[in-house]
Amino acid sequence: MPNGIGREPLSELIHLLGDLLGTVISEQAGENAFALEERVRELAKLARDEQGNAESDAAAHELGSLVSSLDLAQSHTLIKAFTTYFGLVNLAEQHERLRILRQREAEDRPVRESVEDAIAQLRANGVEAHEIQKLLDHLVVKPVFTAHPTESRRRSLLEKLRNISRMIDQLEAPTVLPRERRDTEGRLRSEITGIWQAHELRDVRLTVLDEVKKGLYFCEQTLLRIIPHIYRDLHEALRRHYPDHAWHVPPVLRFGSWIGGDRDGNPNVTPEVTLETFKLLRLRALHEYAGAIENLGQNLTPSLHVVPCSPELQATLDEYARHFPRLAEVLARRTPFEPYRQFCSYIREKLQNSVAYTQSFQPAWGREHPGLDAPTRYAAGSELLNDLRIMDRSLRANKGESIADGLLADVIRQVEVFGLHLMALDIRQHSERHTTALAEVLAAAAVCDAYTALSEAERVALLSRELQSGRPLIPARPSYSDETRETIATFRLIHAVLEQFSPNATHTYIISMTRGASDLLAVLLLAKEATLYSRGKWSQLDVVPLFETREDLANAPQIMEDLFALPAYREHLTLRGNHQEVMVGYSDSNKLAGFLPASWALYSAQRSLCEVADRAGISLELFHGRGGAIGRGGGPANHAILAQPAGTVRGRLKLTEQGEVISDRYGHPGIAARHLQQVLSAVLLASAPHTTPAVDPRWEAAVGELAEHAFGAYRGLVEDQDFLPYFHGATPIDELSSLKIGSRPARRKQSDRLEDLRAIPWVFAWMQSRHTLPGWYGLGTAVEAYLAEDRDKRLVLLQTMYHEWPFWRTTLDNAQMVLAKADLHIAELYSELVTDRAVRARMWQRIADEYARTERAVCAIAGVERLLDRTPTLQRSIQRRNPYVDPLSYIQIALLRRLRDGATSDPTLEEAVLLTVNGIAAGLRNTG
Repeated sequence: MPNGIGREPLSELIHLLGDLLGTVISEQAGENAFALEERVRELAKLARDEQGNAESDAAAHELGSLVSSLDLAQSHTLIKAFTTYFGLVNLAEQHERLRILRQREAEDRPVRESVEDAIAQLRANGVEAHEIQKLLDHLVVKPVFTAHPTESRRRSLLEKLRNISRMIDQLEAPTVLPRERRDTEGRLRSEITGIWQAHELRDVRLTVLDEVKKGLYFCEQTLLRIIPHIYRDLHEALRRHYPDHAWHVPPVLRFGSWIGGDRDGNPNVTPEVTLETFKLLRLRALHEYAGAIENLGQNLTPSLHVVPCSPELQATLDEYARHFPRLAEVLARRTPFEPYRQFCSYIREKLQNSVAYTQSFQPAWGREHPGLDAPTRYAAGSELLNDLRIMDRSLRANKGESIADGLLADVIRQVEVFGLHLMALDIRQHSERHTTALAEVLAAAAVCDAYTALSEAERVALLSRELQSGRPLIPARPSYSDETRETIATFRLIHAVLEQFSPNATHTYIISMTRGASDLLAVLLLAKEATLYSRGKWSQLDVVPLFETREDLANAPQIMEDLFALPAYREHLTLRGNHQEVMVGYSDSNKLAGFLPASWALYSAQRSLCEVADRAGISLELFHGRGGAIGRGGGPANHAILAQPAGTVRGRLKLTEQGEVISDRYGHPGIAARHLQQVLSAVLLASAPHTTPAVDPRWEAAVGELAEHAFGAYRGLVEDQDFLPYFHGATPIDELSSLKIGSRPARRKQSDRLEDLRAIPWVFAWMQSRHTLPGWYGLGTAVEAYLAEDRDKRLVLLQTMYHEWPFWRTTLDNAQMVLAKADLHIAELYSELVTDRAVRARMWQRIADEYARTERAVCAIAGVERLLDRTPTLQRSIQRRNPYVDPLSYIQIALLRRLRDGATSDPTLEEAVLLTVNGIAAGLRNTG
């Protein structure tokens, strides 16, 4: 067949992978196991068909009885079968996306939501070339990887899935031969067998450094490979649509990480771990560049017998010959007339010396250190870039433009984007840790005996005085509590790393649960004590508040306005180029306020923060702390960017990439390139002049009113005395804490309060139990209350908003998606795990009624009969997955009941429950 798969590629590919999996199940677990899997799948499909009729009810009852009667070995086989299937289906859907993209690209017109599509739209809207160049000159898009525990797959499994993905590429090749197809299918079967025989769960909980290495996996396997191609696409699009402009495309894409730097609530992130993280990141970059330079040396073969090199390159070669005399002797014998190959050899030698320095580095605090300058190694990416550009200029000056535009240009782009630090590491800590540390420091220095008892105004006044004072507060060898000494050690480590190791390794310090201006001044004072800040001379850190709750988001503009008015803080901002980064959190705001109130609080806060910054003459950069699930700010990233308040993106976007979203978006090079193109496209459109229409004030007033109604409904639910008993009974929240997929505890503090539960397990648990409650609860009641007065007129207004306002459309579409992933039939089965029958009946009915209200409201506003009618591809994907997710849910319910009924712990049973967690997460996707 022409495409190697069939006329309906996705269905054919899923059928092929499913058949191979069936063969593996029969071979590895026996024909009875395969027959059981097929019967369970058949019953799940029947239970789905026309739910509510006698046949489907009988199938659902038989399915529940069947899985409840299975022993653990049989349950384990079923779980493995359906979980493996989802891994394969996810791959197949990725390849279908890429196949469709290739088809669109073949039409020789801009692919929708690509960088070229954005440039074409800007040209059509009358945006001039010089305006786009001005935007590009300050444009920064920075995805930041975090280690939040919603990615439950092991790295070894990810590698096997990557191998399968490559084999699918081979099958889809238009020239694949029958014997090649047979060989590839045999290797596919081998990899699927390897997945079957592997243990799905980790035997030990991940360490922080394990998480760092997992993040590095996506850098080395995907990001470093695709970045040059994305920049090439951007440059070509600019030249195609604005051919008369001489374009300069700076490194607009950068990458960051929290993994190894985020210590908020994670005692495992110590200064020692953070140091090892810096070293791992740098070593990975150095090793990648060493390999690239070796390839480059083989590629750059111009000879002085044929063409000269530039005097600049020759002078640098002479200098390096003095620094590396032994290597110079070798090169004089091997490549005497090939200056570029010689130059690459010197670069590689410097990279190897940099590796040795990195491996042996230990920070020096309070004693002499030679610093960064050394001619035989690289201190920063700028030095490596300088060497690469010397070769680039020489080639271009000697008729080698086409050579310079090849592999050398790719390496230059990689170094521009990743430097020697690979990903800038953000440091994050809770505001209470700084307050506690400063209270101890100030008391020991006889400055203030009761810092924590001071009012906010008194704290600000005291900290401002100390910031403007020259006296030190912390001795070289402090004798404080362990927590305070660790806080001080973190700041001292940052200073040592920037001064002695890697000047671009980190520049951002994030303060969780920022409540006032004093929280930022406290961090600045601790930075001053570590010589990261010196009044009137330097300031090496961006001090970044993180506003997370609805209340804090509402207070954020006033807090920042107060800060910008403080001379002590403005002195710091002056040294940072009058640039301020502010992070807004999507997770805790949603957990504590509900989906719509949180979305509106974030929208309002961003708009007001920009207004405050503009009045103060400050350049503001917003950092979006988004999760994978809708209940944590998830959903399509490009739609979310275009839904931001007008004028708030401004060419600078920083956003977190969390949990399973990282592997979904960056696991396949083609998918990663498409995602980054979509993000860049959205940022260009949201930032360019003359492209963003004003928002009707009536629309904002309507959402404000809706948000208040939704907040009341949501808080009424979570404050109900029966809510927490229902939550703990009807979801696997207590069992999730045992899943060894992250280094962080599930709670910031050991308590049963909702406030102390991390938002990630909160959303994860509701997704597992198919309620998906954090992504929709309260919206139905809000719309019903809003339409109670002048229904027809107000409904038309909401429908107009849906069609014309990206914020409202994105909000409703996200709710549609998470409503569609919910399943009330399955959720009701989970509710039966609640031991108190009265609690179960009352709370379940309350949730089910709100779901029905919300579904009606969303469909009415979107003008659809069924959820997702406007996005049939996603609708079909969910429908295709449900018959395979359902059996896992039935099995999980049966196992949870057995586990909770047991008088003693049963490790084998606990493991089986956790295996279902992995499977359901793979089936539903966007789970945390």
